[in-house]
Amino acid sequence: MLVERPRLVANIRRMQRLADDAGVALRPHAKTHKSPLVAHLQLGAGATGICCAKLGEAEVFVDAGIGDVRLPYPLQPVHAARLLALQAKARVSFIVDHLDVARGWSEAMRAAGATADVLVKIDVGFHRCGISPDPAAAVPFLRAVAALPGLRLRGILSHAGHAYHAHSDDELRQMAKAEVATMGALAHEARAAGVVIDEVSAGATPPARHSVPAGRDTFTEYRPGNYVYFDRTMVGLGAALRRDCALSVLATVVSAPAADRVILDCGSKSLAADGARGFAAAPGHGDVYRALVASAEADPDPHLIVERLSEEHATVRVADGAAPLKPGDRVRVVPNHACVVSNLTDAAWLVEGPDVIEPLPIAARGRTA
Repeated sequence: MLVERPRLVANIRRMQRLADDAGVALRPHAKTHKSPLVAHLQLGAGATGICCAKLGEAEVFVDAGIGDVRLPYPLQPVHAARLLALQAKARVSFIVDHLDVARGWSEAMRAAGATADVLVKIDVGFHRCGISPDPAAAVPFLRAVAALPGLRLRGILSHAGHAYHAHSDDELRQMAKAEVATMGALAHEARAAGVVIDEVSAGATPPARHSVPAGRDTFTEYRPGNYVYFDRTMVGLGAALRRDCALSVLATVVSAPAADRVILDCGSKSLAADGARGFAAAPGHGDVYRALVASAEADPDPHLIVERLSEEHATVRVADGAAPLKPGDRVRVVPNHACVVSNLTDAAWLVEGPDVIEPLPIAARGRTA
């Protein structure tokens, strides 16, 4: 796994500038890179804190000196001891979207003589986690959470994950506007009912270019993650250009059994099995580059399609007219989904053109609990 440092730094600065221009705090989601080194680059550029998916990730980042961590994930009260240990070292917040869970956290915090900062997750269209944004149901829920001892309601939080399935830039823009309108309306209704809403948090990389400017008067923070590396899906959704993709997998041809087929050593344990998403069809499991040095001029070879993955093998279809590849040749593959690739190896290599700069430890990989 290679990470092109100039692209990494440029991506961090570009998203920070988008947030700064809108007056919105940037809190990147670290599940994409799982690396304290990258998190410190983001904080140094102006991020106010980070997000983690699981407590195990948060423990790694807090131990690495990160002082403000948010978990936009429905933590269960059985983990109260771990949360309390983290709270002794950093500011930590998380989401709730069920009253029984919120009551469980209230009891755990009261027993410990502590207070937990929570946000209520709002379902803005992805239909995964979160309560309905209908004020008739959401405002009483917010009021009930705010009244629980041991909990401090910070505000509301959303994730427009359905934006990954947009079919056009206009549809993506409409999704962004709808999220802003939904969250703004709910925050207004809750405040009018006497519920304190200090924070309105949103975040996803695909609609960020639309969501952040549109949400300047609604969102207090934005939480994109994938932008730090980008990938083939982000290119397909118009969130990035190919020259922005900072992560690739360096692979070797290990077999060439037929003129129309070669085998690379980067199977599903290297590239993951995610398909690409975007406004147009993108077959295969990544873009294959013959150029081993990333450059703005380099394009993927359209004749090479990674059509099948086994655990340790990538079967590449070689279309007519392609220059031959032979065992020992190397290529770079930009994956469909960079976030999963980060969780598949202990370390990447930071590179700059042909130069290897230093290892990039992925300290929080595998922390799934």
